[in-house]
Order: sequence, then structure tokens, then C-alpha cells
Amino acid sequence: MKIKIFTLVIVTILGLSAGVYFFRPHTFHGTVIQSPDLAHDFTLTSADGDVSLSDYRGKLVLIYFGYTFCPDICPATLANVGQALRDIGDSADDVQVIMISLDPERDTPEKLAQYMKHFHPSFIGVTGTPEQLAEVAALYGIYYQKTEGSVASGYLLDHTATLLVIDREGYLKLVFPFGVTVPEIADDLKYMLKQ
Repeated sequence: MKIKIFTLVIVTILGLSAGVYFFRPHTFHGTVIQSPDLAHDFTLTSADGDVSLSDYRGKLVLIYFGYTFCPDICPATLANVGQALRDIGDSADDVQVIMISLDPERDTPEKLAQYMKHFHPSFIGVTGTPEQLAEVAALYGIYYQKTEGSVASGYLLDHTATLLVIDREGYLKLVFPFGVTVPEIADDLKYMLKQ
């Protein structure tokens, strides 16, 4: 009788431990934002026409502010996101990545389309007038400033290198810092896609 009770206690403890492990809250790798307001909508231009954030309601939208002449940070970030989408498989169909160019002088819609395809076929690049881009960047707290580069590169842009995640309902939910890894991006996106 004592052995049965002992066995029952052990099985119960193991069951509870497994439940706690498998049903524990998700720990995000980015910074969680609890915004009471919808993310700021915008309409900018891609190679295929106008693109608005609201066009993608019902999907997770990752917004990145960058530019095609960026020597390191932008391609590293976009490459990580592209690999994360490949890693999550068919679920990636419910994710849209939009890069907003901060360099309207050099980044035409066509150049952005070519650039973005290097990272993932679904990625979209958009641009607008300097005034439009400054407004959208300010609404999302993005800093950028033209700086002197080399003779070969021309000017460069210092810019905030965060990756913003808008949830399916249109709220800014998560901010990834520069340097977030492929497994970390994939883990958070998989969790958010189940919500």
C-alpha cells in the first residue's frame, strides 16, 4: 500500500513539473511593448505600387528602417530575419517584412525590390519623399543622420537598427535589438503566430 501511495505521489509530482515546464509563459527575446494604440499607419511606395501597413492586418509585420548602401548592419539584420522565416516553414506565410529606406536619394523602388530579394522572396522595400520618411521614422522613434563616408561609398547613414514587430491586430508588440539571433527571432515569431 505504501509503495502505491509513494508511486502515486511521484507520478503526480512529475506530472505537475511537466505541466509547469510546458505551460510556462513565453520569454521574449525582444522588448515587449504594451501599446494601447494601433501602430502608426503609413503609405509608401514599392516597385509594385503603394504599400500601407494596414494592408497586412492579420499578419505579423516586421518593420526595419535601413538602406541598401548600408555596409553591415542592414544586411546582417535582413539575413537573420530571412533565415528565421525559412526556419519557421509554412508559418512564414503569415509574416510580412517591410524595409523602409532612409535613403530616398539612392534607393529607388526598383533598387529596393532587387535588394530585398537577396534576403527573402517575400520581403518588400518601400520609400517616399524625404518628408514622408522623416515623419514615419519620427512616429516610430527611429533616429537617422547622414554622415561622411569614403570616396568609394559616398555618404553613409547612422540609424537606429531595431526591428519592430506589429502583431496581427496592428499593435506594436515587440522590438528586437540589433544582434538578435536567427533562433531568437524564429522562437518569438512562432510564439506570436500561435496567439
